[in-house]
Amino acid sequence: MVRVLLLLLGMLSVNRPRQPRMAWPSADGPYGRTEPLGEPPGLSGPADWDASADGDPWPGHDERLAAPRPAPSWPGDRGAGGPMPPARLPGRRPRRRWIPARLKWAVILLAVAWIFRRAIASVALLGLSAALHLVGVNVHLPTIKFGWPWQSITAGTVTNTDLGPWVLQRIEGISRPALGRENFSFFFTHRVSKNIGPWPCWYSSTFYAVGYASATVDLNPGPSWWAPASGHYRLRVLSRPEGGKPGHVAVTMVLPLPQLPQSVNDVTINNMPSKPIATQHSWTYPGFGCGVLIRPQFSDSVLYAQAQQIAFYRSTHVTQITRPLISTAESQAAQTIRDNFIQPTVNAFGYMLDRFTIRWAAAP
Repeated sequence: MVRVLLLLLGMLSVNRPRQPRMAWPSADGPYGRTEPLGEPPGLSGPADWDASADGDPWPGHDERLAAPRPAPSWPGDRGAGGPMPPARLPGRRPRRRWIPARLKWAVILLAVAWIFRRAIASVALLGLSAALHLVGVNVHLPTIKFGWPWQSITAGTVTNTDLGPWVLQRIEGISRPALGRENFSFFFTHRVSKNIGPWPCWYSSTFYAVGYASATVDLNPGPSWWAPASGHYRLRVLSRPEGGKPGHVAVTMVLPLPQLPQSVNDVTINNMPSKPIATQHSWTYPGFGCGVLIRPQFSDSVLYAQAQQIAFYRSTHVTQITRPLISTAESQAAQTIRDNFIQPTVNAFGYMLDRFTIRWAAAP
C-alpha cells in the first residue's frame, strides 16, 4: 500500500508543468533564475526534482523533460568570446550611406572634361598663346586642332577603300541649298501731287523699312557638274592609316557663285519695325478734293509694296548689301559641306580631313 502511494506521488511530481525559461543568454545564471513556487523541501533545483537522493530517477521519469534545454545564444554572444549584438530600436531602419553631392559633381565634371578634352585643350592652348603674346613672351606651344567628340575617328582603322566615290556620293545627296541671310534698313518718301483746278493738291509720307534678303548657294548643281572631266571635285589621300594612326586627306571643290535674289518675292519687309514716320500735305488737305483723290494712294499695302521694290533693288545693286550676302552664303556653304558631309565620311574610314578648299565659278 505504501509503494502504491509513493508511485502515485512520483507520477504527480513528474508530470507537473515546468516553469518557462528566460530568453536572454544569462537566464540560467544565479541572478537570472527564478525559484519555482511549490518546490519540494530539500531540493535545490530542477535537476533535484527529477532524481532521488541516491541518483535513481523517479518512477515515470521522462528523460526529455529532465534534460536541460540549452539557452539561446547570439552569434556574437559574450559566452563565445564575442561582443553583444547591437541594439536596434523597434520600427527604425539602419541609416543608408549616401554619396556626397560634391563627389557626384566632381565625377560629372571629370566625365564631361574627358569627353570634350580635345575642344577644351584647343581652347586652353589658344588662350594661353594669346596671353603669352600679349605680354611679349614668345613660346612655341603644341598645336591641337579644335574638334568635337562626334568628329573623332577610330584610331588604328586600316582601310584601302577609295574614298573619292564615297565622299562624292554623300555630296550628291545634298538636297537643300545654303543661304546667306542679311537684314538692312532704309528710308524712302512716297509723294503724290495733283492740282484740282486752281488748287494745288499734294501729299507725302516718309517710310522706314527693314528688308530681309538671302543669297543662295546650290550645293549640288547636278551629275554633270561633278563629272570627272570637269575637275570640280578632287580628293587626295595624303597618307593612309597605319600603326594605330589615322590617315590624312585633302579635298578641293568648285561650286557655282552664290545667287542673289532673282525676283521681288525673294525679298521681304519686316512688318514689326517698318512704319511711316512723317506725313505732310498741302493746305487744301483734308479738304474734300485732296482727301478723296490722293489719300487712298498712301494705304499700307501701297507703302509696303514700294518698300519691297526698293529692298529688291538694293539687295542686287548696292555693294554694301550684296557683299555681306555673298560672303555669308559662301561661309555657310563651306561649313555645311565640311562638317556635315565630308568630315564625318572620311572619319568613318579612319582618315582626318587636313585641308578643305572651295573655289567659286560662274554657273554655266
